[in-house]
Amino acid sequence: MNPTELLRIVDSLHREKNIDSEIVFSAIESALVTAGKKHFGEEADLQVSIDRQSGVINAVCNGTELNQELIGRIGAQTAKQVIIQKVKEAERDSLLDEFHDQVGQMVTGVVQRSDRGITTVQLGNIEAILPRNEQIVGESYHNGDRVRAVVFEVKASGNRVKVILSRTRPQLVQRLFEQEIPEISEGVIKINAISREPGHRSKVAVSSSDQRVDCVGACVGVRGNRIKNITGELAGERIDIVRWSDDPMVLIPSSLQPAEVDQVLLCDMLGRAIVLVREDQLSQAIGKFGQNVRLASKLVGWDIEIMTAKELEEQIDRAVAAYMELDGMTEDLAQRLVEQGYLSYDDLSVIEPDDLMEMGGLTAEQVDDLVMQAETKAADAEKLADEQKRMKKVLDRNAEKPQPELTEESSNVEQPAVEASNELLDDTPEPPAPENDPIEPKD
Repeated sequence: MNPTELLRIVDSLHREKNIDSEIVFSAIESALVTAGKKHFGEEADLQVSIDRQSGVINAVCNGTELNQELIGRIGAQTAKQVIIQKVKEAERDSLLDEFHDQVGQMVTGVVQRSDRGITTVQLGNIEAILPRNEQIVGESYHNGDRVRAVVFEVKASGNRVKVILSRTRPQLVQRLFEQEIPEISEGVIKINAISREPGHRSKVAVSSSDQRVDCVGACVGVRGNRIKNITGELAGERIDIVRWSDDPMVLIPSSLQPAEVDQVLLCDMLGRAIVLVREDQLSQAIGKFGQNVRLASKLVGWDIEIMTAKELEEQIDRAVAAYMELDGMTEDLAQRLVEQGYLSYDDLSVIEPDDLMEMGGLTAEQVDDLVMQAETKAADAEKLADEQKRMKKVLDRNAEKPQPELTEESSNVEQPAVEASNELLDDTPEPPAPENDPIEPKD
């Protein structure tokens, strides 16, 4: 091997493939040792070193220094294959290190192709994958389109690096905020929490370290220009900006905006927040298909239940009555349970035994008995609800079946059967309403 040419190859790999020169030198030395042992035998003590400055190869086999001509003849093709393999591995490791540092960061690439919902995106010298389940529903990508996404996962696949992108993760919303809103990148405004349903709606909770800076107003921008740029990048996804507070009594009502909240009741032991609203605010607080309350729950970290004051009162009465069906339950304990937010048999089955012992002055055996009764009743209620759903489906299917048309000759015979069938359906007792926990007490 020509020393000058060897140095040129090493330098070229270093610059073009972003591989450390030392790694390349080591790969070549290892390749020559492998090739040399094929020539001298596996038992040979072969040592090869390359002068990093001159490129001259020095080799010693069993204590004897080999001349340059012999070194050049030793397994040239084998050495070449090993060098290629080592270089590929080094290139892979370099890309792994580079993209591992970018996990969760936003990147911009160019769409190369889309096939069966999987989009291939060119990121510099590597092709990344944007899978169907990481795409915003309704979006389509065409060759040459520029697309922004966050690096979701990076892993080795043989000698290649597999980079998976995502446009559905909350990190994408955060990176877009950081890019569009200077106060965030400067650290004046902080993003405290994000909850997201991609393509539909997101809630972003922000706070300001400077009282002179309105965190919500800064995120919206003049005439909403900042938030419009972000929603435009997210296919029109609606974004609610919430003012963060460490006090859940303040944060929870803010997270449910634009609905107006009357009262928040925190059940610390269950991590549940019961939010009371007026009747006219109920649907807005819950949102379409429960989206508003679902996103608010994720944002604040509390399990939020929306109801009116009347509904809460009725649920409390049902819960107390249902608890009183349990052997060993006292009215005082039942009242204390509902005050702590335990409103169903399911809730009672997950209570910490020590808490229940302290709350009711009970022994461990009495607590176990109460919990076992609650679990049995909860399971029975679930089975009953499933059976009622099954019966309803059967009745619905029967109602949808078209009745056969009757001829004059057959009407006198078939009509009574049809009437009897209808009468049978009409006389079928209405199934009791599905029992939600807590169970209605039996008469």
